[in-house]
Amino acid sequence: MTHNFAKPKRNKSLANALAGLAIFFKTQVNGVIHLGFALIAIALGCFFKISYVEWLTLILTIAMVLTAEIINTALEFLADAFTLEFNEKIRAAKDLAAGAVLVSALFSIITGCIIFAPKIFALLE
Repeated sequence: MTHNFAKPKRNKSLANALAGLAIFFKTQVNGVIHLGFALIAIALGCFFKISYVEWLTLILTIAMVLTAEIINTALEFLADAFTLEFNEKIRAAKDLAAGAVLVSALFSIITGCIIFAPKIFALLE
């Protein structure tokens, strides 16, 4: 089986993905909030000179939260394009997607506390 990895097709895919990110950050306040907290976490990582493993954990955690929020947004857009009338299954799907964002955000807070709390407490001593 051969694959068509034509450069114009890859460029179009990349342009579509970047357009999706632009839509996300232009329309979703929560996305901007998550990005803000991510930048704060990155700044703290630089300030405290966290380890390689801590950086990997931090980056994966940031990616997890932003990915969950982007997927949640995509599901909401798709559901709203289908119908704006109340539908119990669509409501449940939206609630489930929002729950996934909440879980990822809570675990990111726990991860941040595990990485940064000891360093902050040591600084305050």
